[in-house]
Amino acid sequence: MPKVEHIGIAVKALSTSVSLFEKLLNTACYKTESVESEHVNTDFLQKGETKIELLESSDPDGGIARFIAHKGEGIHHIAFEVRDIQAEMNRLQQKGLQLLNTVPKKGADNKLVCFLHPAGTNSVLVELCQSIAPL
Repeated sequence: MPKVEHIGIAVKALSTSVSLFEKLLNTACYKTESVESEHVNTDFLQKGETKIELLESSDPDGGIARFIAHKGEGIHHIAFEVRDIQAEMNRLQQKGLQLLNTVPKKGADNKLVCFLHPAGTNSVLVELCQSIAPL
């Protein structure tokens, strides 16, 4: 069973949401990052093994903005850590699951990522992520 790497939560504003989650988890945000390819700004918090990624849209027409407009703020995705993202993508595609990107792309927190279409995963957006070796 793969490890849950993080839970992504769509928020309207990091400025207010970070302080809320810092209070909830009793820990400080450890990383802020902008991911231009996904049109998001992210903040990461971690308590023990639990990692939360807060996602704020940097584009009014971006995916997170559309998600919030349709569903409101809340859980956006669950990410699973994998050792070999390409092999896992191939395996899941052979099992009939639809990938939202056919090539892993650079994501936040020094990861290669791929998303699975929620239509095949009980309406849950699933992210596969593999750590990129540090330079």
